[in-house]
Amino acid sequence: MRIIGLMSGTSHDAIDAAACDLWAEGDDLVLRPRGMISVPYAPSLRARLIAALPPRETTMQEVCRLDADIGRAFAEVAVQARSELCDGAADLVVSHGQTMFHDVRDGAVHGTLQLGQPAWIAEATGSTVVADLRSRDVAAGGQGAPLVSLVDALWLAGRDAAVVNLGGIANATLLRPGADPVAFDTGPANALIDAAVAEATGGERRYDEDGRLAAGGTVDDALLAMLLAEPYYALPAPKTTGKELFHADYLADRLSGRVRPRLEDLVATLTALTARTVADAVRGRELVVVSGGGTRNPALMGMLRAQLPGASVATSDDLGLPSAAKEALAFAVLGALTVHGLPGTLPSCTGARRASVLGAILPGQTTPPRILEAAPARLRVLPSA
Repeated sequence: MRIIGLMSGTSHDAIDAAACDLWAEGDDLVLRPRGMISVPYAPSLRARLIAALPPRETTMQEVCRLDADIGRAFAEVAVQARSELCDGAADLVVSHGQTMFHDVRDGAVHGTLQLGQPAWIAEATGSTVVADLRSRDVAAGGQGAPLVSLVDALWLAGRDAAVVNLGGIANATLLRPGADPVAFDTGPANALIDAAVAEATGGERRYDEDGRLAAGGTVDDALLAMLLAEPYYALPAPKTTGKELFHADYLADRLSGRVRPRLEDLVATLTALTARTVADAVRGRELVVVSGGGTRNPALMGMLRAQLPGASVATSDDLGLPSAAKEALAFAVLGALTVHGLPGTLPSCTGARRASVLGAILPGQTTPPRILEAAPARLRVLPSA
């Protein structure tokens, strides 16, 4: 089965499309990556998207228009990926969409909203599309995140390991032989760093490129201690968070009444916050595998390794799964499980009452081939095609 996975993460800067071939060999699900493209949002669309995010207010008219416009943007990227990565044909497209709101109240998730109307993707590609992957887990009492935990558990089955994604928000899947996996959002990865850089530069820069600002700064220990007092970090798993909590206004509120550090020191402190909260979440595992945009920040990776002296810290690239494409490929796997009627969640990771078949299916012009008769026991990743 040839699949395209589509997503845009909590940094909402681009639409990622990762393609793969997927097939079964015994109890193994075998994945061969076919490459990835990342297409930045048009500046006007990204500006509208940001303007609609909490804590700002928006209108139903704008939500409707964003749903259609993001859907068309995803469809264009899917068509490009089909041409460039899939020899012009894909059996299945799996779209995570763009998360706009994750409704967390008193530790429970009451709803989740991803925009990017999948009908545009189905119409543009002719492929079967799986979308809206989080809602079913939420309806079953789960957090709706981190959904990639099932893929992590299949990929590193039998290992004493933690799998971490450093996007806007950081999430971790904790694995130990003989124990049920556990997964949760650890807190901000790049979200607060990006907010600080964008605010200080008037939006001219959106992130700390190559970690240069953090590398040129000094951690403010008092500010770090105050940020670490955030109640979210002490909550038990399963738990999830997002930019509903960790956004620019959150940072401004924490800095209010303090002598504002110079930008380099603030970014160094926020980078240390990410490293510390991630390390606290995964401490004690022999292997820590990191993916996502944060892997391209040497300052962050250096701080994380310093916090975990007893662990082997690797990127998912080191284990054969392209870091930048990992989440899109994980959603491709979840979509394949969906079209086979197989669950895509682990209740121990999301807190749901039971495992659920995820998402909604929009039929294409052809039916995806059937490759699975039962849930796989492992995910095996081969070198890229």
